[in-house]
Amino acid sequence: MSDPAAADPVTMADLVARAEALAAHGRRSILGITGAPGAGKSTVAEQLVQALGPERAVLVPMDGFHLANTVLDALGRRDRKGAADTFDDAGYAALLERIRAQRPESAETIYAPEFRRELEEPIGSALPVRPAVPLVVTEGNYLLHDAGAWPRARASLDEVWFIAADEELRRARLIARHERFGKSPEDARAWALGTDERNAELIRASAGRADRVFRLA
Repeated sequence: MSDPAAADPVTMADLVARAEALAAHGRRSILGITGAPGAGKSTVAEQLVQALGPERAVLVPMDGFHLANTVLDALGRRDRKGAADTFDDAGYAALLERIRAQRPESAETIYAPEFRRELEEPIGSALPVRPAVPLVVTEGNYLLHDAGAWPRARASLDEVWFIAADEELRRARLIARHERFGKSPEDARAWALGTDERNAELIRASAGRADRVFRLA
């Protein structure tokens, strides 16, 4: 499906049932969840992992691969943080490849980075991925992007789901999020309708490469 506006409504129960099926394969599966900023990716991913429990699922967000602010400053990209080239896409792809190759009988725990919004910085080795956990859920903006190392990341994913969202609601969520983490109402709105909106247009264009496009009922 290439048109997010035509996405079918689904319930969280539907999504949990599919995630449970992926976790029951008897091998490591990786599920990707994508969509425009503010579409609800983090919420859906967190609810899926919570529903399955820590023995069956773990969450490894793409946002752990944000480039540090000092690096963005040096590259001259700080003013558009969140764009596809403000992430370590090759590092993310390499982590997914390593997670995919992890075997239940292995004694090795893999440690993934996470992004701390209160710091606006990634923190390394913060999320343990134990070998016996069958399903890894990852969420982020660029799982279906077709440039750089993003296709390598996509190749490690069993399925990618694209969340289509009401655009007015999505933008309102973004503005509220930016305010919650320190931006003034004016700056929050400018960022949501500027940098975030340009990223959203790029992300929406990738929906046709998803395995499933839906909106939450």
